[in-house]
Amino acid sequence: MCGIAGFLGAIPHHAKEEPRALLKHMTDTIIYRGPDDAGYWCDAEHGIGLGHRRLSIIDLSPAGHQPMRSAAGRYVIAFNGEIYNHLLLREELDSAGNVRAWRGHSDTETLLAGFDAWGIQRTIERSIGMFAFAVWDRQTRTLTLARDRIGEKPLYYGWQGRGSEAVFLFGSELKALRAHPAFENTISRGALSLQLRHNYIPAPYSIYEGIAKLPPGSLLSVSNKQREPKVWAYWSAAQQAVSGVGNPFVGTAKQAVDELEILLKEAVRGQMMADVPLGAFLSGGVDSSTIVALMQAQSSRPVKTFSIGFHEAGYNEAEYAKAVARHLGTDHTELYVTAEQAMAVIPRLPILYDEPFSDSSQIPTFLVSQLARPHVTVSLSGDAGDELFCGYNRYRMTAKLWKKVNAGPLPLRRLAARGLTSVSVQSWNRMASSVARFLPRSLTYADLGDKLRKGAAVMACASLDALYLGLVSHWDDPGSVVIGATEPFTLLTGNAHPLSGLDGIQRMMALDLLTYLPDDILVKVDRAAMSVSLETRVPFLDHRVVEFAWRLPQSVKLRDGTTKWALRQVLYKYVPKALIERPKMGFGVPIGDWLRGPLRDWAETLLDESRLRHEGFFKPAQVRSKWEEHLSGRRDWQYHLWDVLMFQSWLEHQSSSISGRHETSTYSWQCNELDSSHQYAARIS
Repeated sequence: MCGIAGFLGAIPHHAKEEPRALLKHMTDTIIYRGPDDAGYWCDAEHGIGLGHRRLSIIDLSPAGHQPMRSAAGRYVIAFNGEIYNHLLLREELDSAGNVRAWRGHSDTETLLAGFDAWGIQRTIERSIGMFAFAVWDRQTRTLTLARDRIGEKPLYYGWQGRGSEAVFLFGSELKALRAHPAFENTISRGALSLQLRHNYIPAPYSIYEGIAKLPPGSLLSVSNKQREPKVWAYWSAAQQAVSGVGNPFVGTAKQAVDELEILLKEAVRGQMMADVPLGAFLSGGVDSSTIVALMQAQSSRPVKTFSIGFHEAGYNEAEYAKAVARHLGTDHTELYVTAEQAMAVIPRLPILYDEPFSDSSQIPTFLVSQLARPHVTVSLSGDAGDELFCGYNRYRMTAKLWKKVNAGPLPLRRLAARGLTSVSVQSWNRMASSVARFLPRSLTYADLGDKLRKGAAVMACASLDALYLGLVSHWDDPGSVVIGATEPFTLLTGNAHPLSGLDGIQRMMALDLLTYLPDDILVKVDRAAMSVSLETRVPFLDHRVVEFAWRLPQSVKLRDGTTKWALRQVLYKYVPKALIERPKMGFGVPIGDWLRGPLRDWAETLLDESRLRHEGFFKPAQVRSKWEEHLSGRRDWQYHLWDVLMFQSWLEHQSSSISGRHETSTYSWQCNELDSSHQYAARIS
């Protein structure tokens, strides 16, 4: 696992650094992604520079140093990721006589040999792994960027500067691009509106104008002659969903479970490949428990597992994780975190996430990564089980209620919805409180007013797509909150994929796989773990597992109200059902309570009305109204406010960074050979 950065094109006349020093400056901003080694390569004649920071996982020797040149000399690569089947690819290359001798045993060298023999796209189509890389073709003078199929590894790019001084920048994180003197630093108000809706900024957008995220499963080519980047898909999750549903698995439910177990065991075994200590995150839920169970079944020693707990009962999963770990016999480490320790992470979030990101489970994700890092360099996780095997409660709710709701005429439903919302949330809550003592506990509800308002929104939906958009939105109309913003089209709005042949729940699952998973879940895990130099791997995202999951009939995913049925059957072969069956619990923290208590002063400073007016991004009245309602306890606006607060905190950090930004001016091109010196940095813990 590593970090990459680089540039193609002219050098601004005001830059003063040598290109190697500039590459160092860019990659040093992400040193935590690769604290073990650094390398730089540039070609003065064609204006290309590649920089690399290395976290050594496979082939710890100097033979794994990057940027690396192919044996034929045609390709030079800066690679971030892992190719789990690279040894099989080597066998294929050897049997065809494509390689005379190997210099080392890194997967980077395997990729380059594949490029020489098969070309770039055909090689990555044969590869099983996670990755983001930049490769320069010295023959065609073309730069190619690539990202793995689902989007585990990040990659940003874009032209900056004007005319003859324009430069194409790329890198693992935005801070590496910001370190280049051509970076323009213009905030995209449209992207900000998307962050308020989703709590993340979906690909291909970024918080900066002119800078994009390469979509998962995509390749990009650009050159000094072909300045407009050409982007195309070599693999499509949407197409796999459609083709899988159209070509379903035809065996029995037991056969489906057995086949799933075989695929998952193979995926886990491949991702246990490492030359460094390896472990796993364990929450005690279905997904992480399945991964750990399959790891332990294939390991000759206890697997190292990690979980964090909270003293607040509604947020604590540690006791469940401990029970699973004890049953499986893992080497388990847990840490109970105080509210003060969790809140101490908040000032670091703008640095860790690099653009506004407001999924509050970012806090415990960082804490469990920090817990694991002193013990292991690689940790497997159970992410993606919900999206692939129908795990979210919204799927079950839709299956249970939508047909009944949709059976009524839309005008009548909307009339009923207006009736429900005509009574204030506070009034509903007071009525519920007044009659609660006369009702059985099963018929009493906390925050009844909020629940009825959400129910009214469901009743007023004209379609399942509208329902889904409402379920995944925080601010319903963020363009009305962000000054001067027009909300860009996304896969959930104007750029919606047809997803032909999928029923309503399958469509929701596919949209989660295309949006929420790569742009929220995988971003959250990647930035949190890499900030402490920890590599994470996600066995459920082996593309063979993804493709098979879409072939499974919906009846073995959601059965008799039980979510992830097929996956549970695999798990129950290793872990007793009694240790797993419990209500689904999110991996979160009590942000709403903290904002009314110990975080109040911090939030008040960021949400100050005069400050909001001066900065000019938000309409102060709308933000202040929600803040005051939240403080009074009349409404719970924690998600809406956290969206604004994470942008405000990020903006404050950017302002302080820019004010102290390193000034650069002219420099000349002087390096054209691979840098063979190895600069070993102190490990960040």
